[in-house]
Amino acid sequence: MSYSRKEANSNKDTKNEKKKLAGKAKEKKRVGEKHFREIIDKFSKVKVMIIGDFISDVYIYGKPFKLSREAPVLVVRHERETIVPGGAGNAANNLGSLGCKVYALGILGNDLLGNTIVKELTEKNENVDGLVRSHIVNTTSKTRIMAGDDHTSKQQVIRIDRRNEEPLPARLRAKIHDSFTKVSKDMDAIIVSDYGYGVISPRIITDLASLAQHKTVVVDSRYQLMRFRGVTAVTPNESEAERATRIRMVGDKDVKRAAGLLKKKLALKAVLITRGNRGMSLLEETAEISHIPIVGHDDITDVTGAGDTVATVFTLALAAGASFYDSACLANYAAGIVVMKSGTAVVTRNELLEAVKKNHA
Repeated sequence: MSYSRKEANSNKDTKNEKKKLAGKAKEKKRVGEKHFREIIDKFSKVKVMIIGDFISDVYIYGKPFKLSREAPVLVVRHERETIVPGGAGNAANNLGSLGCKVYALGILGNDLLGNTIVKELTEKNENVDGLVRSHIVNTTSKTRIMAGDDHTSKQQVIRIDRRNEEPLPARLRAKIHDSFTKVSKDMDAIIVSDYGYGVISPRIITDLASLAQHKTVVVDSRYQLMRFRGVTAVTPNESEAERATRIRMVGDKDVKRAAGLLKKKLALKAVLITRGNRGMSLLEETAEISHIPIVGHDDITDVTGAGDTVATVFTLALAAGASFYDSACLANYAAGIVVMKSGTAVVTRNELLEAVKKNHA
């Protein structure tokens, strides 16, 4: 009988402990939501430079209606087309949508595509004084043919890329470096959006390491990640991290090894690796690696530009005073929003606030 009483008391204590833990968990969630809202509220006070490769994303929409007599291919009847900023332009658009002060720095052709990008960024009150338009180069573009029947989602059929095959002229790169040197000292944070088209010169890479000693510098680089030693953080996806470290990403252990190697070789404070429907992995300066699961559905609509959004929100949150982990969580929320949109998309401040509320309700 006495054993049963002890057992009953033990069960009662366990239940009480569970209630306390549940209460603490709810309290943490409430504090978390408030904390994230405070971070987002500070976005409007932050000044961010986005430097890199500005790309024109062209979407041509149409309806497939027959097979060609000339070749075994579908013929798509043209319906409409749109031009939106891609690459560094997409990052700039995300920054503008989140309410911060944006300074855009890059090179465009003095052509229809380049002028369209400048016009759109200007309409969103972004500072485009650093966007050099030249008759010597053409605006880099990615044209996607989107086909589908009426009342269905258009699917990408083919993508056509146009780029300058010759290296960018030295005088244009020198002009970018001069603007970078003058403006960077007044920025709270710098985002590097490097798609390998030549805007990020060795001189700029050297300067970034010096700037990172007293401000946030985050690099999103496709092909030369290992050159950015001494910046604050890098945000590669798995394939980019694989290419840079030569470590094949099979599981969490491989991700940890790759992140550790990047952090050590580049003398970083943090490495954030995006992993598609497996979320993100963050390695900080003095902490174990954190695996952050995706939010929302894993049935992704379109990943175009998601990496730009992650780098943007991660940097903006850091500049607003958030920790690396909290910044990664906000970037994860933002990624969950944009991958459910079709095409090159941005996340708005209200959407991010709603995602925070939903995940901390």
